[in-house]
Amino acid sequence: MEYKVEFSVDAQNDLFDIYYYIAVNDSFERADKLRNKLLGLSLSLSKFPFRGHILPELKGSTENFLEITSYPYRIIYEVIVNIVTIHCILDGRRNVQDLLKERLLR
Repeated sequence: MEYKVEFSVDAQNDLFDIYYYIAVNDSFERADKLRNKLLGLSLSLSKFPFRGHILPELKGSTENFLEITSYPYRIIYEVIVNIVTIHCILDGRRNVQDLLKERLLR
């Protein structure tokens, strides 16, 4: 069974912000390459959605959210029935615990 992958508005904004930062501070070529890598990894969840692991920051609060990584980026998602919703694409070098709780548990 193949799952449908959707991106929340927050995840779309995250991807744009990452792209913009890399484009301005490095190059459009590297920004394109990274965006394509993150999109490809996200879309690959359509075939293997449960390969991610539970977020350590949210253990005990909820275990509905999974993540896959492409260092240093973390793709945080949820699987409901046959839909994978990408909620966040974050730079893992940041302290993301408060951001995760704000976005995912609101």
